Amino acid sequence: MPASTLDAPWPGIAWDDPWYQPWRDLGEPAYARVAQGQAVWQALAAGPSSPVGFVSQQSLPEGVAYERFIFEARQVPTREGLHDFFNGLSWQAFPLTKLRLNALQAAEIARDGVGAVRGPVRDAITVFDENGALLQAPPALWEALRARQWQRLFVTLRPLWRQARLLVFGHALLEKLVSPRKDMTAHVWCANAPLGIAPASGQMSSHMTGRQAADAWLAQACSAEALQAKPFTPLPLLGLPGWWSANEDPAFYRDDRVFRPPRGGDPRASADAGPGARQVPPMPQAVPGGKSSS
Repeated sequence: MPASTLDAPWPGIAWDDPWYQPWRDLGEPAYARVAQGQAVWQALAAGPSSPVGFVSQQSLPEGVAYERFIFEARQVPTREGLHDFFNGLSWQAFPLTKLRLNALQAAEIARDGVGAVRGPVRDAITVFDENGALLQAPPALWEALRARQWQRLFVTLRPLWRQARLLVFGHALLEKLVSPRKDMTAHVWCANAPLGIAPASGQMSSHMTGRQAADAWLAQACSAEALQAKPFTPLPLLGLPGWWSANEDPAFYRDDRVFRPPRGGDPRASADAGPGARQVPPMPQAVPGGKSSS
């Protein structure tokens, strides 16, 4: 069995960190297999069933687009390293969504070719696939988030975060979070994702149950039209209550290099929401979960 050929030792992954907890059931066993000497593609292939297989990067024929190869062969060429490790986990955790995004990518490539510059749909897919996140939260949190009213979002409304759940989707962002920094920002899909919080009681289901519901919902939501509009809003991840000890101090959020005001707006406008606060259009509602074919 070929050994893993990482250029550097694997960094430790703290699976107890809040951003990794939803991925622990898939990631920790796969990580252990790599640590035992398996190549990344082998460690992923030994995990739960997936609509695609995992193969070494050398299996990608020269001159064939990566997305097209996955669409036609139903195999994911996988390099050594954390980036492709987390990409593989996302295929296992969000199979319907990943199939849908890949089908959209393949359709764009079939129509326009690979090209030096991605079109708006492929660009949006790349942004979300690499750096996206899903959020289920009360309306007041959504309003503050979309208005970039950071002090209101994280200080005034802090108790409401007990009724919220965020899941990091993007595999590049998951890779970066091995060494978290204050400025790490997710692109959150602007709709209330079903992540396992019961609307009436506020009770939370397991992360696995939440992922399954979110996968069906997100696959249905991913259309070329929706993605072309780039339905994302920025969220500095280490601002989430409980995600970073330093944010217990309200001064943490006064760093406007990270917690940036709305474009063209007065930095003071994001401090709180009162009379004359910036208004945002209504947020799209979550659609019922449903299976999407590609």
